[in-house]
Amino acid sequence: MHLMLMDFLLDFPPPNTKNSRSIMIDYISRRCRLLLPAFLILMISACQEDPSRHLNLGNWYLQKGLLDEAIMEYREVSRLYSGDPSQLARDEYQILGKAHFKLAIAYTKKGWWAYALNEVKTEF
Repeated sequence: MHLMLMDFLLDFPPPNTKNSRSIMIDYISRRCRLLLPAFLILMISACQEDPSRHLNLGNWYLQKGLLDEAIMEYREVSRLYSGDPSQLARDEYQILGKAHFKLAIAYTKKGWWAYALNEVKTEF
């Protein structure tokens, strides 16, 4: 009986010198080599902002009466087009003008008359 047990134990392969932690680290590092470039490409493409999206969202907030959120979206459009206005294309210039106009409306609804007047001056 003891011989059979010894034969049974000898049939097993020698234990792996790597522990389970190092096996897991190897597995993760192999998977990360594939996932990391895809993740970076996704993050870079997501970072490109669309001013018209912010304008539409600001319009929706303004219609719903969420003035603070609308102001943030309109100001984001203004920030995205903060360069030289003479370098903007016609549709970009129209988006920027609408954002300033709607921002002036939102400021007026909040009672911030000086800010509203400044936005109207900026628009025209």
